Amino acid sequence: MADRSVSRKRSNRRCHRWAGVCAGLALALAVGQGEAAASGDPAPPPPQGRILSFPVALAGGLAHPDAPPSGADDWSCRPTPEHPRPVVLLHGTWSNAHADWSLLAPWLKQAGYCVFAPDFGGAPGDPFKATAHIPVSARQIAGYVDRVLKATGAHQVDLVGHSQGGGLLPRWYLRFEGGTDPAHPERNKVHSLIGLAPSNHGTTGSGIGTLTTKLGLDKPVSLVLGEAYEDQLVGSEVNTTLDRDGDTQPGVDYTVIATRYDEVVTPYQHQFLTAGPGATVRNVTVQDVCRQDVSEHVSITYDANALQLVGNALDPAHARSVRCGISLPVLGG
Repeated sequence: MADRSVSRKRSNRRCHRWAGVCAGLALALAVGQGEAAASGDPAPPPPQGRILSFPVALAGGLAHPDAPPSGADDWSCRPTPEHPRPVVLLHGTWSNAHADWSLLAPWLKQAGYCVFAPDFGGAPGDPFKATAHIPVSARQIAGYVDRVLKATGAHQVDLVGHSQGGGLLPRWYLRFEGGTDPAHPERNKVHSLIGLAPSNHGTTGSGIGTLTTKLGLDKPVSLVLGEAYEDQLVGSEVNTTLDRDGDTQPGVDYTVIATRYDEVVTPYQHQFLTAGPGATVRNVTVQDVCRQDVSEHVSITYDANALQLVGNALDPAHARSVRCGISLPVLGG
């Protein structure tokens, strides 16, 4: 009888927790709809996310793993005076360009940017890319950026990345693969780095990474999941090497856009950067801007609130107030 009583109590606690989560989502939807109605403003401008945006894009990325997202990889594109720097989009680990950027790429193209979205760190035909050792992937990005600069005639690019693509990968490229020239920052190939849920200082993986490290399983797991798994754990050799001389490079403008509901790069504060000499850093938690936003790690690239922040970071001279909408875990919005 005692066992049944304990079981009932545990079951009740679980029910209460799930009821709280559901109530919170319902309240978020109600608040968002109420704010929109009260404002009397028209619907938010693009990017206009849609529920199920991420799952649909993921399915497309699985079916066509080497296809660029709409709006990307127009090699005849020439930058305009309004948008003089091409934007290079870097996807996350176990993902690809189509899966990560099918909302942001066409929106930036429509806004007048030259947009490029490489696949890296994986074999052609494999939908799960960005699994290679991060220094190896960084060399691929170095060659790709050089190609973009040559094709467009631009002096610099802006990088926008998700997870690995917004964190350790571009930081390694900037420091060790020619992305910047610390002695002459005016010669930098990169003007801005904007990271969505970036893996800047390593992750515990909601405890999974901590467990595999303590059990000595990081390398065996990396044989299955790719070297990028171990590279992004707290205390990894890649993290230690990057952090040794500070977070930033002179002449680069950094923006971090994080969600406090991140379940992959944990704790989410590990994403934030500290500015070193000659660099600027803006650390933003999306819920501080849009309190009803409940996006997490995988859906943040389909979070219209977060992508408006990306647009402001790319063009701060014409930044606009974010028009907050609903964005849900996994489903986007």
